[in-house]
Amino acid sequence: MDVVLLGTGNPLPDPNRAGSATLVRAGGTQLLFDAGRGVLLRAAAAGTGPAQWAAVLLTHLHSDHLTDLNDVITTHWVQSFVPTTLQVYGPPGTREVVDGALAMLGPDIGYRLAHHADLTWRPQVEVTELLSGPVLETGGVRVVAEPTDHRPVEPSVGYRVEHDGRSVVIGGDGIPCEGLDRLCAGADAYVQTVLRDDLVRMVPVPRFQDTIDYHSTVAQAAQTAARAGVRTLVLTHYVPGLFPGQEDEWRALAAEHFAGEIVLGDDLTTVTV
Repeated sequence: MDVVLLGTGNPLPDPNRAGSATLVRAGGTQLLFDAGRGVLLRAAAAGTGPAQWAAVLLTHLHSDHLTDLNDVITTHWVQSFVPTTLQVYGPPGTREVVDGALAMLGPDIGYRLAHHADLTWRPQVEVTELLSGPVLETGGVRVVAEPTDHRPVEPSVGYRVEHDGRSVVIGGDGIPCEGLDRLCAGADAYVQTVLRDDLVRMVPVPRFQDTIDYHSTVAQAAQTAARAGVRTLVLTHYVPGLFPGQEDEWRALAAEHFAGEIVLGDDLTTVTV
């Protein structure tokens, strides 16, 4: 399996990092987790796109994780030559988000139907809302979900992808919890949003400091990985931003608690397990 970090940025626009998005390639199956700012630009650079994805899976409904879901819906539609359904999975509330995106796209959908004689169907999106348990099985790939703790953003979920004896966990945002421990148990790779609380506390802005209480710190992510027996810890969605030359600092904080491989990636970093 390959894990491709399509977007490693945080909610603040960054010229070098797209918004939250992770691609998992397992055998012939491709899955997109979250759809943040610029996801399709990074996907194109990785040689893929919505037509190749078996599903889009959302960890939670914060705007920075679904900013470009509308672009995924539109591109999936206009690049299909026969009616094809986009499968979207996410926590309760996902249906409302997708319905809102389709409503926003209403004028555009009308223009394209009027202009292209061979485009005779509207975007087809099937939404499955979930909290825990099996999500999908396709092409020898199995995905399961567990609730995570990103309160007051709730519900939120993490996912475990299994294929050919290997496993990858997409933790999303949030702090350590039992659901995350269950997902990570014995996993080959664990992808987690991380925050440097020491740096965030230096910025005297209450709204920024509020982010500390619902994101895993680097140390917490490492502790989760160690507790679960994870082989590779993949850090992403850096808060505050990760800048060139700081990688060793972040890695050292994780290494205090986790003895396995630690990956800090730029956009398009690929981890193979």
